[in-house]
Amino acid sequence: MSTADPAARGPRILLYSDDVDAREQVRLAVGRRLGRGEPDIEWTEVATADAAIAATEAGGLDVLVLDGEADKVGGLGLCRQLKDEVYACPPVVVLTGRPQDAWLASWSNADAVVSRPFDPVVLHDAIADLVHAGASGR
Repeated sequence: MSTADPAARGPRILLYSDDVDAREQVRLAVGRRLGRGEPDIEWTEVATADAAIAATEAGGLDVLVLDGEADKVGGLGLCRQLKDEVYACPPVVVLTGRPQDAWLASWSNADAVVSRPFDPVVLHDAIADLVHAGASGR
């Protein structure tokens, strides 16, 4: 893969959760790539809200995946903060504890919501749709 060709790089996805097991579940559900023949996903994993904010402000991310069940700073509140404070914030997928929390995702200004337990196809498709929509908008 040539680093000179930005189209050849894989999507850059920030994954925020204070739970290492939850991060692993997301990565396993999504897989290495978003589609056959596409480049590997470049994951940036963070366990604190401060790290998620810093990485988002630094730019270069295609999608954010935020755990709504994270302790201290949940992904729903963090999503709203990022959407309000970061210029050109990437699209966000929030992970909720149950389907009934979808209204909170709406409040947070999330672009997509996936509830636990994760259906790998639903989670993969939510992320792929946002990555591909962002790529077509460049």
